[in-house]
Amino acid sequence: MNKIIPVTILTGYLGAGKTTLINYVLNNQEGYKVAVIVNDIGEVNIDAKLIGKGGVVTENDDSLVPLSNGCICCTLKVDLMKQIVELVKSGKFDYILIEASGICEPMPIVQTLTVLSDETGSYGVPKLCRLDNVVTVVDALRLASEFGCGDNLVKENIDEEDIENLLIQQIEFCNTIILNKVDEVEPDELNRVRKIIKVLQPKARIIETNYGKVEVKDIIDAKAFDFEEAAASAGWVQELEKDVEEEEEHHHHNHEEEHEHHEHDHHEHHEHEGHHHHYHDEGEAEEYGIGTFVYYRRKPLDRDAFEVFANNFPKSVIRCKGLIWFADTPNESYIFEQAGKQIQAEYGGDWIASAPEAERKAIIKENPEVLKDWDDEVGDRMIKLVFIGQKMNKEEIIETLDKCLK
Repeated sequence: MNKIIPVTILTGYLGAGKTTLINYVLNNQEGYKVAVIVNDIGEVNIDAKLIGKGGVVTENDDSLVPLSNGCICCTLKVDLMKQIVELVKSGKFDYILIEASGICEPMPIVQTLTVLSDETGSYGVPKLCRLDNVVTVVDALRLASEFGCGDNLVKENIDEEDIENLLIQQIEFCNTIILNKVDEVEPDELNRVRKIIKVLQPKARIIETNYGKVEVKDIIDAKAFDFEEAAASAGWVQELEKDVEEEEEHHHHNHEEEHEHHEHDHHEHHEHEGHHHHYHDEGEAEEYGIGTFVYYRRKPLDRDAFEVFANNFPKSVIRCKGLIWFADTPNESYIFEQAGKQIQAEYGGDWIASAPEAERKAIIKENPEVLKDWDDEVGDRMIKLVFIGQKMNKEEIIETLDKCLK
């Protein structure tokens, strides 16, 4: 009978406490036979040495597999898959714990594991493993400092590496967050850190600790991970969906009035419709200055003007993501994404409205929900951006973006 091995992925920035947590779990593994795959970006796998010194496994022990000189979210994907297959085939282990490099984003690793756990059947291969838990270890002190709005840590010897972006990606895509070193942060700062995490990732379970001391059942065999839930759990996704629901309700109640004014005052109609700006949990948001809002418009952006905006992106914004379109390429949608200093806009496919009439009608027939947000003039084209930040000047951001419209 084929044995399906559960897998936990452990992510978190350098120094957050992943290795300490693994050593704690290994010393208290409660009967599990755990294999550990450790990925360190350098040629010398420092984490493997530290885990070896923990006394549970040694570097010569076949339960510790170092994957060095590369990253399992990109260059070492195939190596990771091979190692998992070998560990499963050995029959010696009933659990695999993967410690990702501190500069790894979780999503690509999860996708690799999903191939092994969910897609082997299509190749006639037995299912090998089950992704059980995606855990992000967060250093409470570092998070408080990184999102200090002007009071950030001096980032010595980091060059162009963007810590904020990595922290955000790691927090957004997981189902368990270990908030480590909480005793090193003042109570008020800890409250602010909790709020930041909750805004970025409202669905994940948060466990607060020191020295990586957690219940083994929270890490191993937790049966906690679901890909679809994790993919839709980030704060920006939640805000976008919430806005869509409110928008549909608004559209339902105001459809006749909007239709009446549409022809003679298109701009005013969308200015009115577009002000879906939210600050949820107002009391807490006021106290810590942490909030969200959605910028929604139907007009296209002037590419040059928007580039100026992106090059001078408000420092108060922690995370921004959504859909945009440009006047000079009206058929193309773009996915805009900002996290920390990293900003990009990637082609997201052609708008349905740009398709030939027969094709467009066929798509809408198959997906009638498209019509809920269909505009008589621009079809499904829109700008919809979720902003998450601290002490954001919402009105100024909206006004600046409005000046980018064409």
